[in-house]
Amino acid sequence: MLDSQPTHAPDTKRAQRKEGLLAATLLFPNLLLLTVFTYRPLIDNIRLSFFRWNISSTSATFVGLDNYKEWLTRDDTRTIVLNTLVFTGFAVIGSMALGLILALILDQKLFGRNAVRSIAFAPFALSGAAIGVAFQFIFDPHFGLIQDILSRFHIPVPNFYSEPAWALFMVTFTFIWKNLGYTFVIYLAALQGVNKELDEAAAIDGAGPWTRLWKVILPQLRPSTFFLSITVTLNSVQVFDIISVMTRGGPQTTGTTTLVYQVYQETFTNFRAGYGATVATILFLILLCLTLVQVRYMDRQMDNGR
Repeated sequence: MLDSQPTHAPDTKRAQRKEGLLAATLLFPNLLLLTVFTYRPLIDNIRLSFFRWNISSTSATFVGLDNYKEWLTRDDTRTIVLNTLVFTGFAVIGSMALGLILALILDQKLFGRNAVRSIAFAPFALSGAAIGVAFQFIFDPHFGLIQDILSRFHIPVPNFYSEPAWALFMVTFTFIWKNLGYTFVIYLAALQGVNKELDEAAAIDGAGPWTRLWKVILPQLRPSTFFLSITVTLNSVQVFDIISVMTRGGPQTTGTTTLVYQVYQETFTNFRAGYGATVATILFLILLCLTLVQVRYMDRQMDNGR
C-alpha cells in the first residue's frame, strides 16, 4: 500500500500567479508612462532623423542618411564634439573628486558640520538658469568677483566671454559648483556604511591616512563611484540651461556649443527639426555605448573583488 504524500504544488502555483499579477499591476503604470513619454518619443526622434523637416511646415521630406552624412562632414562637428568631451570629462572628474574630498572632511566630527552640509547641498536644489545668471556677474571681466580678486594680485583678467577656452572653463566651473552637492551627499551617505573596523585595524597595523584611504576606504566606495560616474556623466552631457544663459553656445559661434545645445539650435533656431533629431540620435547612441562600457567595466571590477 502506497503512502499518499500531500502535495503543495497547486498552492505554490496559485501563490506565484498572485505574486505575478501583483507585480504586473504595480509595474504597469510605470511601464505605460515610460512607453508614452520615453520610448515612443525616442522612436519618433530616430524616425524623424531620416527626414528633412521645418517645424513650421506640415510635411517632411524623406532624405535617408543625408542628415547623418551632413553631420559627419560639417566643419563645426569636430569642435562641438570636442566641446562636449572636454566639458563632460572635467565636469565628471571635478564634481566627483571635489564631492569626495568634501564628504571626507565633513564626515569628521567638526563644529557646525550639519550647517556646512546644508550649505554644500543647497546649490544642487537651485535652478541652473538662476545659477547661470549669478555666475555671469561673478565672471564679468570688468565688475565681477573674479576680476576683483585677480586685480588685487595684479593678475591679468581673462575675457571669459570672448575667448572660447575661457568660456568653456567658465560654464564647466559653474556646472561643477552647482552639482557638487549631489556628489557630496552620495559619497557622504556611502561613508556612513564604511566598515570602521577595517580602517581601525589598518591604523593599528601602521598604515598611514593615505594608505587607508586608497586601500580601505575607496574600495568600499566603489559602488557609489560607479553610480555617480553614470549619473553625473548623463547629467553633464545633457546640460543646457547653464550654457544657454551664460554664453548661448558662443563665443565665436560654437565656443561652448555642445551636442545638446546643437539640438536646440538646429531645431528651434534654424528650424531644422530633422537635423536636430539626427544630432539627438547620435548623442543617444554615444550615451548608450558609454553606459554599457561603464556597466561592463564595473561588473568586471566587482567580479575581481569577490
